[in-house]
Amino acid sequence: MNSHGAATPPLDVRSAGRSAVLVTFDSLERVVAFRSGLQPDPAAVLPGVHEVVSGARTLLVRFDPARTDPVRLRSALGQVVPVPAEATTDADPVVVPVRYDGEDLDDVASAADMSVEALVAWHTGQVWTSAFCGFAPGFSYCTGTEPSLAVPRRSTARTSVPAGSVALAGEFSAVYPRSSPGGWQLIGRTEVAMWSLDRDPPALAPAGTRLRYVAVPS
Repeated sequence: MNSHGAATPPLDVRSAGRSAVLVTFDSLERVVAFRSGLQPDPAAVLPGVHEVVSGARTLLVRFDPARTDPVRLRSALGQVVPVPAEATTDADPVVVPVRYDGEDLDDVASAADMSVEALVAWHTGQVWTSAFCGFAPGFSYCTGTEPSLAVPRRSTARTSVPAGSVALAGEFSAVYPRSSPGGWQLIGRTEVAMWSLDRDPPALAPAGTRLRYVAVPS
């Protein structure tokens, strides 16, 4: 049963080579909730597992064949209790200070039928979760606890987006970790390094990390 009393669909768990299984879900929301059920240490919940890689609809679970196998792992995965985003109580999310002066800020607010102040309040007034990473090292696709604005991508991508740009697209918020082409809507900028080889792990917001954006003066 899930939190609403409905039966939870059985997990779709399939072998992915000799040392991994792929768990497929029907929504990103279920991926994030299941991943939260493995925090803070997936290996403690799933003995023998040494890496969990999130995708938009999947979790790749890599394990040590000397310690476990797909049969035992499938059973252990079935015991995981998902934690919905709204039920998570993370007292110390990563804080990302943002100057809300992005080139697309006015257009995004207008398209959402909001004032700029309301848009900033929406962005800063919720906790975001890194659902998965991709596109570039340190680029975290974050989903929020408030209803999505379903922000469309730009009709024409920029050839160069500055590092530190805070952006929206679809249901996601993200920070560009380095200068690169990109088609997301830019609403602000931050000086926080999303990727640094001097840090372990290098990504500031690997999958499962919770963040809060905080407005600072432009």
